Amino acid sequence: MRLFGRKSEPVDPAEAITEFWTWWREARPEIDALVEAGDTARLDETIGEAVAALQPSLAWEIVAGLTAPHALVVSAAGDPELRSFVHRWALATPADPKWEFHPSRQADPLAAEFTTQVAGRPFGIDRLVLGLRVPPGTPRVDVSAFHPIFPDVDDETRMEATLLALDRLLGEDEVARWVGDIVAAEFEPIDAIPAIHLPAVVADVAEGFRDEQWALLEGQTVGGRPLTAAALYPLRPVDHPLFDQHIGVTLPYVNADENGQPTSASLDALRDFEERLRAGLKADGCAVLVAHLSAEGTRVLHLYADPTSDAVSRIEELVSGWSEGQAWIDADSDPSWSAVAHFLT
Repeated sequence: MRLFGRKSEPVDPAEAITEFWTWWREARPEIDALVEAGDTARLDETIGEAVAALQPSLAWEIVAGLTAPHALVVSAAGDPELRSFVHRWALATPADPKWEFHPSRQADPLAAEFTTQVAGRPFGIDRLVLGLRVPPGTPRVDVSAFHPIFPDVDDETRMEATLLALDRLLGEDEVARWVGDIVAAEFEPIDAIPAIHLPAVVADVAEGFRDEQWALLEGQTVGGRPLTAAALYPLRPVDHPLFDQHIGVTLPYVNADENGQPTSASLDALRDFEERLRAGLKADGCAVLVAHLSAEGTRVLHLYADPTSDAVSRIEELVSGWSEGQAWIDADSDPSWSAVAHFLT
């Protein structure tokens, strides 16, 4: 049952996902027996080979399920280029009463009881404390973590232990959403609190960002002309893991002020276009408008879409009705949202 002996050439992601689940169905009896026997070495070899065949940079683990006895987690390990891939892997999972499948590490409801070995020393979340800072008006919690073993281990080990604990406390995706700067400290921060209170602090911060918000920005073009922009705030790829296709829509406009910004009928036309675009996207759920920029008589809209949807053709249909000049669309794969990197929060 060696489905993974080749791989000398790149494999289509959809093909790799299909192949993995074909293998899983055939290997399932052996995996169940290894889990029951607690044979971690054989599990590492068996599942590790299959996950590496999906993509060598993925991380995986078997943990207790939230509702099923066991859970297989296959994670992008913080790599934004792989986030959409593991979410598509998870969407293809078979129904199974004994197993759950997750594309990121999940919060552990018993995190306060979690203990493991770090550099040969016992590391328990119950002894981890955090210094927390929430910069005013931001959707982030900066964290300074300390554990009694930290003075005796190196920087990399401290950080690995801290990240492990944060994932246990919040879940990997929630860490990506709400945690900002992370420091694994050698000394206990002033006003540190037990780490188990972190989820409550994050929930308080998240409460202020439940409704859709937009940030208005001003700047200059390369040529020194005024530029205005608006961006979804907070703007984070983790909120839309399947939207890894960037769609840029460029709309020239006729009526502009001395700074090149839209006015009068052109401003109304742009607003109407955006309203119809938003309404269509909301109905289909296949794409999201994340930002737009206006300068020198042109507005550029940035959208992200599920490339398996018909978002591009639907947007092309809407753009074809633009009457103030030659509009155009560019669509490219962009899993890390690099086209709007300067807006990410």
